[in-house]
Amino acid sequence: MTETFKKDLNDNLDKIGISLSDLQCEQLYQFYIMLVEKNKVMNLTAITEEHDVIVKHFVDSMCLYNKEVKGKAINESFLRDKTLIDVGTGAGFPGLVLKILFPDLNIVLSDSLQKRLKFIQEVIDELGLKKIEVVHGRAEDLAHDPKYREKFDFSTSRAVANLSTLSEYDLPFVKTGGYFIAYKSGKVEDELNQASKAIDVLGGEVESKVNFVLTDGESERSIIFIHKTKKTPKTYPRKAGTPSKSPL
Repeated sequence: MTETFKKDLNDNLDKIGISLSDLQCEQLYQFYIMLVEKNKVMNLTAITEEHDVIVKHFVDSMCLYNKEVKGKAINESFLRDKTLIDVGTGAGFPGLVLKILFPDLNIVLSDSLQKRLKFIQEVIDELGLKKIEVVHGRAEDLAHDPKYREKFDFSTSRAVANLSTLSEYDLPFVKTGGYFIAYKSGKVEDELNQASKAIDVLGGEVESKVNFVLTDGESERSIIFIHKTKKTPKTYPRKAGTPSKSPL
């Protein structure tokens, strides 16, 4: 790990109150190196500059740290042995970063593209991460599998689709009492209003939303915490492609 990377990473994490061990910093550095190298032959991300990856991928993924659900701060002790599925993980954001941040969190990373998951598995193996697995498939199909349906304390998705569609992808994975945590760019009031029916139908209830600016001082973000208050009707999610074409 270069001193430049370590300083840039820690300077940005200081701004959001996170302190990482040398091992965690090294894991993020190795992830960065592998991401940039693989990106030369496969389209994983448009963001490849070291500083931009640190801020717009790593810090962004970690920004739920110390946010609150039910009055409790999200930190390592709160998440210890909890289960989380990252739906449409792409290149591993936020799920793989959350695994590095919270080593005792049990994580499943799902994606519809096998080649992305192959890359993520290579990163997992290289970093020696435990209690993490990758699952290939569309959310609409995986969410009807008894192995995954309503089995998770948390689900996350980042920059995947509009909130109505995302709710149909994610909420079926969450057990009653758990949370769907949506990472969104910009302010989301209009999107939230449009998604209110879908969230209710799928068994969710918006508990809170947090608007903030990333550590670069300019990138606006929002995190929405949707509490799963009742079971999702068995008909949801609808067949593959329908949630994105015809949001609830």
